[in-house]
Amino acid sequence: MTKYLTNNFSIINIHKNPSAKSEIVTQMNYGDSFSLKKKTKKWLKIKIKEDNYTGYVVNKNFSPYLKPSHKIAILKAKVFKSPNETNGIYKLTFGSKIKVLDKKANFLKFEKGWVSSKDVKPLSYKEKNFFNKINMFKNVKYKWGGKSFKGIDCSALVQVFLNFHKKYCPRDSSDQVKYFRKNIKLKKIKKNDLIFWKGHVAIALSNKKLIHAYGPMKKTVIMGIDQTIKRIKKTANLKVIGIKRI
Repeated sequence: MTKYLTNNFSIINIHKNPSAKSEIVTQMNYGDSFSLKKKTKKWLKIKIKEDNYTGYVVNKNFSPYLKPSHKIAILKAKVFKSPNETNGIYKLTFGSKIKVLDKKANFLKFEKGWVSSKDVKPLSYKEKNFFNKINMFKNVKYKWGGKSFKGIDCSALVQVFLNFHKKYCPRDSSDQVKYFRKNIKLKKIKKNDLIFWKGHVAIALSNKKLIHAYGPMKKTVIMGIDQTIKRIKKTANLKVIGIKRI
């Protein structure tokens, strides 16, 4: 039986190689769990439980496995030292998972503090419209390997919303385009379809508009579908390689 540990830090970088200078390939948010593949004094080689992604993380005092009960349902939720405070000590990003230990008025206690009950949903919560509140990430900074309100990349924007609604999704766009198999023609595109280029993915908001974490604009933006296709063809010489329905 695989033994898991749980990330008890708000956001942790996962590197390609065991070096702080190595590329950040993804992140773990609070409550993500992982198995240990290899251990040195400074680094751990890990495999993330949620998506089987492997990489290296700085060796820290991680928590034994915690089975979560709730998840953060807003872009960034303040964590308080005690209930009814107004100044948060830090923030948890959308999709972070917590194990609720106590409740007082409109606050829930977990291992590292208290959160407002209005900022969370039970872990079992899901909607049919996976990308219902994706606009909350509009203008969030583009960050290669990022998965949070501090910075996010194109494929993470897809993954965090599908994971939130209890649906598995690979981490990288190159795997996502293979994982989702229902092919759609551009003229039949509709809300929540995924548009793929080599190394990039966007989410359709309608048959006219899309949202994507877009490196050249350094943030998450809403653009016209036709405009985006033309722009990526002109600037990167890339064509759409697939449109997928989840």
